Amino acid sequence: MIKVKGIAAASGISIGPAYRIDKEEFVIPKEPIAQGDIPVQIQLFEEALIQTRREIVALQKRIATDMGQEQAEIFDAHLLVLEDRMLIEEVISRLKKERLNVAYIFLEVLKKYIDVFSKIEDEYLKERTADINDVGKRILRNLLGKKRMDFKDLKEKVVLVAHDLSPSDTAAMHKQNVCAFVTDIGGKTSHTAIMAKSLEIPAVVGVEGITLKIKTNDLLIVDGSMGDVIINPDEATLQFYQEGQRKLKGIAEKFLSVKDLPTLTLDGKQIEITANIELPDEVGSVKLHGAQGIGLYRTEFFYMNRKGLPSEEEHYQAYSYVASEMKPYPVIIRTLDLGGDKFLSQFEIPHEMQNFLGWRAVRFCLARPDIFKVQLRAILRASVHGKLKLMYPMISGVEELRQANKILDDCKEELRKEGLPFNDNIEVGAMIEVPSAAMTCDLLAEEADFFSIGTNDLIQYSLAVDRANEKVAYLYEPLHPAVLRMIKNIIEAAHHAGIWVGMCGEMAGEPAFILIILGLGLDEFSMPPQVIPEVKYIIRSVTLKKAQEIAQKALQLSTGKEVEAFSQLELRKILG
Repeated sequence: MIKVKGIAAASGISIGPAYRIDKEEFVIPKEPIAQGDIPVQIQLFEEALIQTRREIVALQKRIATDMGQEQAEIFDAHLLVLEDRMLIEEVISRLKKERLNVAYIFLEVLKKYIDVFSKIEDEYLKERTADINDVGKRILRNLLGKKRMDFKDLKEKVVLVAHDLSPSDTAAMHKQNVCAFVTDIGGKTSHTAIMAKSLEIPAVVGVEGITLKIKTNDLLIVDGSMGDVIINPDEATLQFYQEGQRKLKGIAEKFLSVKDLPTLTLDGKQIEITANIELPDEVGSVKLHGAQGIGLYRTEFFYMNRKGLPSEEEHYQAYSYVASEMKPYPVIIRTLDLGGDKFLSQFEIPHEMQNFLGWRAVRFCLARPDIFKVQLRAILRASVHGKLKLMYPMISGVEELRQANKILDDCKEELRKEGLPFNDNIEVGAMIEVPSAAMTCDLLAEEADFFSIGTNDLIQYSLAVDRANEKVAYLYEPLHPAVLRMIKNIIEAAHHAGIWVGMCGEMAGEPAFILIILGLGLDEFSMPPQVIPEVKYIIRSVTLKKAQEIAQKALQLSTGKEVEAFSQLELRKILG
């Protein structure tokens, strides 16, 4: 028996025989061509691009039908690679200049692109190397007439073991005989990990050298929650994990049993549980998992993977649909949060050394009111179709809140003159994710209708930890005493001013943190839809008084690790 550790990418436990996919290598000889063969080689290249596009579009349509539009959107990045004029023109230019076979030229250009992206320090952008590699291999297969393995050929449930799996490979697993997968490389932010979560199959990635340790038909246990892979387990270990599987199934059924019930503590305190979404198509999942509204509707995805800016009408149609579908529940739209790890090429924003500290979010919107007003007008117009609210990201002080509201008031005046209806009393909130906002939240509370705590950024700014940098990832502690004290102060200042407080960062959907945040007085928790039943179950299993006692004890501890261990212990006591 061998036990190895990797990165937990998608939770759950799976047991099954290994099916190893050998690393796909392309060895293409350098072959000189005659001048007269250049047009033929260009035609071969163009036909391969067209065929690759057909494959990706067909895959995207199938994924949209089977798994939802959010997962299908992942392949927009692949289509953009196919349309990259710089890459295409470099291949054709080198073909004409060097007069070598197009497959060899394309492979050389592809290697150069992958090398450049793999050296980028930003973890999210580095992960996009997989997208370029995936599309490149598809093009090479079509150039050479090669075929990739078909998961439909699998005759039994297996654990896939590979050096890496592309998003295309992961998508192709849907409804096939794949119960888990393990890879040599990859990270939590890779599209492959995202797809694994959507497929609800356990996955462990970044297990260095795993393909050298495993043979096809070895028995594997994959614990996607802990990041463990066990090769050829002994009988006692096998029984332990089989029992774990049964327990997880029972727990999941227990959580789902409360998804449509009100979120009340045992002593009758009502808590709002809402969902985070990125696209209108996710509304179905929001309803399915029992959310009481949408606490974070991210909107920057309207602007990504396209050449032009979205029109007011596009915004309006999307927001109206979500507002109507979610009635009578609230929908909180976060205005454009550009920057950090989200770049839009059409704005020609220069790359900054500190992306998360630069020209982003509300700073960008205030500098470009022409773009900001298009979105604000659409939100206002859509507000008549449901219970819409809006909030500004990365507010650092009262002055920014006032400036944003001034532009909102200008939009209201324009709509009045045009005779277009809107909710004049739409609630406007401030996201608290910058330490300066946390320190002056009493001042902001006098001018905002509500707060939403964005813990992802608040933690990294407060602890000086780039959450995308694996070298300092161990310092990213959501339960650090400084973070807890800030959350406590934010909630108290808001309640003193008579406004409510929500949380839309990852902390709000992390079971180990729920009891403490509940005890600190949070009014609304917003999270990915799939987590909602579990969080509801936890809140319905405790009194508010007990949660307050837990929070007070947590505030007296000295380190984040101590707080987390204490919180886990209390959670186990309550849930049994």
